[in-house]
Amino acid sequence: MKTRRQRYSDSTKRALVDVAQQLFTENGYTATSLDAIVAGADVTKGALYHHFSGKQAIFEAAFERVESRATSGIAEATDGHDDPWEKAQAGLRAFLGAVQEPSYRQIVVVDGPSVLGHERFREQEERSTYAIVDQIVRSVLTSEDWDLDEAMLDTFTRIFFGAMSAAGGSVAVSEDPAAAADRVEAAIGFIMAGLQQLLETGARMPDAGA
Repeated sequence: MKTRRQRYSDSTKRALVDVAQQLFTENGYTATSLDAIVAGADVTKGALYHHFSGKQAIFEAAFERVESRATSGIAEATDGHDDPWEKAQAGLRAFLGAVQEPSYRQIVVVDGPSVLGHERFREQEERSTYAIVDQIVRSVLTSEDWDLDEAMLDTFTRIFFGAMSAAGGSVAVSEDPAAAADRVEAAIGFIMAGLQQLLETGARMPDAGA
C-alpha cells in the first residue's frame, strides 16, 4: 500500500500532466511555458523538476497519455467483432475518430515529430498504435488460406500502418476533419474490399523471394 506521501506525489505528477496536456493542446509546445504549467497545477517548479527533467519530458508524458488513450479506444472498438473485416473497419473508424481529437491533433500530429525527433516519434508510435494495426492486419491476412510468412505479414503491416499514419495526419490538419475522415474511410474501404476479393477467390501471393 502506498504511503500518504507517495499518493500525494502521484497526485502532483498527474496534475502536472493534466495541465500540460491542456496547455499543449490549446497553445502548442512552443507557446507553453513551464511557469504556466506549474501555475495551472498549483505546484512549485521544484515539484515539477522532481518528476520531470524539463519541458520535453513532460511533453513526452502528455504524448504517451494521448497515444495510450487512442490505442485503448481503437482496441475497445475492435472488441466484440469476430469477423476480421468488420474488426478492421471498426478499428479504422476509431483511429480516424482519435486523430480528430484536439489533443491528438496538436500533441501527436503537429508537435510530436518536431519535439521528439523522427526516430523517437516512431518509437512511441510503434509501442502503441502500430501494435493495434499489426493485430488488425494479421487477423485479416490470416483469416483465409493465404499462406504468408512472417516477413510478408510484417511488410503488409508496415505498409498499411504507413498509409494510416499519413491519412490520419491529413485528417488531423484538415480544415474539415470530419469530411477528410470520410474520404479516408472510403478510400481504405475500397482497398480492403479489393484485398478481401483476392483472398476469397484464392489468389496466390507472389513468392516474397522472387
